[in-house]
Formats: sequence, structure tokens, C-alpha cells
Amino acid sequence: MSLPAVGSRAPDFETQNQYGEPVRLSDYAGRRDVVLVFYPYAFSQVCTSELAALRDRPSLLAAAEFLAISCDPMFTLRAYADAQNLNFGLLTDFWPHGAIATAYGAFAPDRGCALRATFVIDRAGLIRWSVLNPIPEARNPDDYAEALASLTSYPG
Repeated sequence: MSLPAVGSRAPDFETQNQYGEPVRLSDYAGRRDVVLVFYPYAFSQVCTSELAALRDRPSLLAAAEFLAISCDPMFTLRAYADAQNLNFGLLTDFWPHGAIATAYGAFAPDRGCALRATFVIDRAGLIRWSVLNPIPEARNPDDYAEALASLTSYPG
């Protein structure tokens, strides 16, 4: 399984956030850049440190719509967001289990979880940057900032 190519159209999806509200990727088209942050498990050490690093960088969160996606159920994500004071979208990929992560080449069927993958999607719905880290390795939020800053060079 491989990640969609940079420059390709981001696979659209519809799911729920931690509050049960519907979220559709295509709703951001033409109005907001999006950063999809796939992570394996709510409440796990590395995932919590990564999402807390985003929470603690409000200027980075203001630069795009950050949507963190795991295969955890919506109610787990609500408890996780409340416990960690995460004020951005935590999206469930619980059912059909891993369907969104699979569309992005970021699902580990042997573990039943999303891989640690990130995609920067421009307002035209095109993938402009992506990274896949091994599950035990945290991503660097500075990389997101650089990728978002580079979007000004794209006409999309």
C-alpha cells in the first residue's frame, strides 16, 4: 500500500468529529487548506505528545484546518479531546473500520489502526505534501509549518 502522490486529488470522505458532527473533506474546497494527521491510537504516549504539540501552537493551527484521524470510536475521541484539551477536529475512522486511512494508504490491517501519516491538502483539493513516519516515531510540527508556507507558491 502506498500513499497518494503529491499533486493528486485528495480522496474525499465524510465522517464525524468528536462531537458527532459530520465532517466532509470537500466542504473545505475553495476556502481552507487542510492538514490531515492520521494517528494510531487515542490516549497513547506518542500520539498524545504529537497532538499536544499541535494544540500548543495556535499560530500553526490558524494556518489551516487541522483534522486528526484515528480508528477510535467517536465517544473515545470526545473523552480524549476533553482530557487533553484538544480544540481541533478529531475524526473517527471507526466504521467502516479504517476506510479513510485505507483510501490514503495509511492503514495497518495487521494492527487495525491508522499509520502515522500526514497530508497537506490545498484549497483546490490537491495533496501538496505528505509524510509517513514509523508508528513509534513522532512527527515534527515544524514540517507542517514549512509545507503550509510553501502553498503560496501554488496557484491552487
